[in-house]
Amino acid sequence: MLTLVPLVIGIVLLVTLVMEPAKDNAAYAYFQGANVTPEQIATFKHEAGLDRPVLVRFVDYLFNMVQGDFGVSSLSGTPVAEKISTAFPLTLQLTIYGVLIAMVMALVLGVVAALFRNGWPDQLIRAVSLIGVASPSFWLALLFIQYFAIQIGWFPSGGYINPQESFTGFLATMTLPALALALPVGAQVTRIVRTSMVEELDKDYVRTARGAGIPYGVVVSRNVLRNGLINPMTVLGLRVGYLLGGAVIIETIFTLPGMGQVLIDAVRDSDLPVLQGVVLVIALSFVVVNLIVDVLNLMVNPRLRTGNA
Repeated sequence: MLTLVPLVIGIVLLVTLVMEPAKDNAAYAYFQGANVTPEQIATFKHEAGLDRPVLVRFVDYLFNMVQGDFGVSSLSGTPVAEKISTAFPLTLQLTIYGVLIAMVMALVLGVVAALFRNGWPDQLIRAVSLIGVASPSFWLALLFIQYFAIQIGWFPSGGYINPQESFTGFLATMTLPALALALPVGAQVTRIVRTSMVEELDKDYVRTARGAGIPYGVVVSRNVLRNGLINPMTVLGLRVGYLLGGAVIIETIFTLPGMGQVLIDAVRDSDLPVLQGVVLVIALSFVVVNLIVDVLNLMVNPRLRTGNA
């Protein structure tokens, strides 16, 4: 938790430095044309505070960020925090939905593959999971739209319905994006669950319990699952950051008004304050998720707390 502070400062500094070369692009976008005079560019930079030294702007931005102020859009004048507060909940909903799908998929397929080791269910699941790992989310999204939305018509090809208005409508609009986002991660974690479960099933305590007459299903459900799923669940938690970043692309394909749409608009318009704010929120969310995963891992794995892991 102590490393969180310098890590956040480092992220803000890195984003500030990366945005530095784009100052002129922001000026051209603001005046909406290539015939912009150097005087207009200088005036824009001065009014936007872009003519100050980069380290000064970094310190000011960091101080304002702590107070919840991410600046204002250089084009519309809308507070960046307002844009993010509107878009981020949708991205978070999509990420959580994707995590649930990936988790259920990995648990069911991974455990079945381990219990039927080297049998036809295991071979089939391993082949399918390998295909899933190799399939990019954006490609799956396009396939899902083509088949499930256009040919069959089971789901809409885009749009968003707030769950407070209609929960069934929310599921209809979010299921395909969540599936496209979750399948590659779920396939990867499936393989890890299978490997971890197989290693656990080969340990001495399983043979001892079976020799003592304890039913196989009881041994698996009470001991093997608990011990064998620690590492896979840690990996899944760490992949939440990947899901959060991948949601930006998936949202664009399905025309969801989340962080992805805000980010694409900011890049197109060279709206530096909005672009910087969105990138920072995504990066900070990834850091916070990793911290939560570490804490949960300590809670479920006593060996880490004693230093014996």
